[in-house]
Parts: sequence; structure tokens; C-alpha cells
Amino acid sequence: MAAEQMADRGEDPGRTVPSTALAATSSAPPPPPGPASPTPPPARSLDAIDRDILRILQTDGRASIRSVAERVHVSRANAYARINRLVEDGVIRGFGARVDHERAGQGASAYITLKIVQNSWRTVREQLQALPGATHIALVSGDFDVLLLVHTPDNRALRELVLTRIQSIPEVLSTRTLLVFEETDLGPRPDRAAELA
Repeated sequence: MAAEQMADRGEDPGRTVPSTALAATSSAPPPPPGPASPTPPPARSLDAIDRDILRILQTDGRASIRSVAERVHVSRANAYARINRLVEDGVIRGFGARVDHERAGQGASAYITLKIVQNSWRTVREQLQALPGATHIALVSGDFDVLLLVHTPDNRALRELVLTRIQSIPEVLSTRTLLVFEETDLGPRPDRAAELA
């Protein structure tokens, strides 16, 4: 069975099967361990300190361990261990910069809605992730199936992306492009801490 199918059913393809189970089902030697599961382990519950650490790192991803520790009133070792656990559990998926796309030379932005062939989400997602300028992809309910946010240098590049790249994906039935005239990043800010608690 493919690792992805096992992961979808909640199984761990990298899990070692006990030798007694193997003996009961087959006399062949166990296969070599497969690649690590692409899904993180179930996340442990977060306490108030974990949530404070997340707020700090969402506001300033460059905050030092020392600064984080001081602000949440724990030792540096404790803060370091908590951040590592949040990463290992998949709560923190990565660290990055919030970019002003227009200043970065991507003057055209659009949300593109897609209707796709039923049960083709994984195939379509892989192809959309490879598109230049794609920054957010969501499977949604409603009048369309997928919502895609893209940033391109100009309208000509946007037109090329939609008409040539996206509409050539066999599983895409139709698209609709919504130009973004202005956008505001509503990421966590210190003045919104109460809302995020």
C-alpha cells in the first residue's frame, strides 16, 4: 500500500511491525524501514506559555531564544525545548518573512477560483504548488473547489499563468480570476494579543 494512502488512513508507513505479527502473516523477512511519515505526530495540547511563544514568533520570527524566554518568564533551556517540540509536532511549520509583494517586483496579485474533477485534489495541489508566484492554496466548499492566491510581476504574467499553466491542467474544469487592488496583512501584532488568546 502506498505511504500516502496509509497516512490518509491514519497509519504510519514508517512504523516497524512487531516480528510476531510478521510471523503470523508471512515467512518472508521484514522489508527495510520505509521513509519517515510525511505527517507529523499528533500534536500535544498547548498551554498558555506555548501560546505566548507562538504569538511572539508570529509577530517576530527573528526573536532570539533569550528574548522569547524573558518575555514568557521561563529559562532559555525551557523556551528552546518548547520551540523544538512545537516544530516537531508540526505546530510551527517554518519561519519566514512577510513580504511586500509589490516592492518585491510582483505588482499583480489575484485570487483564482478553480472547479476541479472530483477526487483530483491531491493531483491538482501538486501542480499548483509548482506554479511561480503561488502563495496560498485551499480546498474549500461552495461554488468552487479550490482557492489559489498568486503574485506575478504584471498582468501579462498573470494572464499567462492562468490561461497557459492553470487551464492546461487536465483536472481543472474552469477558473475565475479575481484581481487584488489592495491587500493588508493581518498577521499577529502586539496590539491584537488579546484577540489571539
